[in-house]
Amino acid sequence: NERTRLATLYSLNILDTLPEERFDRITMMVKIEFNVPLVFVSLVDLNRQWFKSKQWGCPLPAADETGRDVSFCGHAINMGDSDMLYVENALEDDRFAENPLVTGDLNIRFYCGCNLTVPSSTGGDPVNIGTLCIIDQKPRQLTPEQ
Repeated sequence: NERTRLATLYSLNILDTLPEERFDRITMMVKIEFNVPLVFVSLVDLNRQWFKSKQWGCPLPAADETGRDVSFCGHAINMGDSDMLYVENALEDDRFAENPLVTGDLNIRFYCGCNLTVPSSTGGDPVNIGTLCIIDQKPRQLTPEQ
C-alpha cells in the first residue's frame, strides 16, 4: 500500500540528498546506450517525483522535481505486476495526451520507466519507490537489443 511504500522510501534517507557519482554513472551509461536526451533516477514521494540523478540533454532549464500528479513515473510505480511502463507516443496515449509535460515546452513523446523495487521497511512485499526512466521528445520504439 502507499503508506508502506512511502515509509520505505523515507527510511532510505535518500530524498533531497546531493548527487552521487554511482547514480550519475548509471544514468550517463543509459543515456548513451539508448541515445535519448533525458534519463532520470526518479523517486516518487507523496506529492512529487524527485530526481536523484538526471542526464538533461534538452535546451530547457533542468528541473530537480516535478509534481507527482503529472509524472509518468507516478503511473509506472502503480502498474502492479508490471515492472515497466512503456509509452511509444504520449500524444496517442489517453493517460498522457493532455499532460502538460507532453503538451508544454518539455514536449515528451516517448517514455520508458523500469521500477526501482526494494524490500519493504515493514517486512512485507517489496515496494516500488521510483523508476529508472528514459525520455525522448520524439515518438520511438525500442529495438529488441535495447
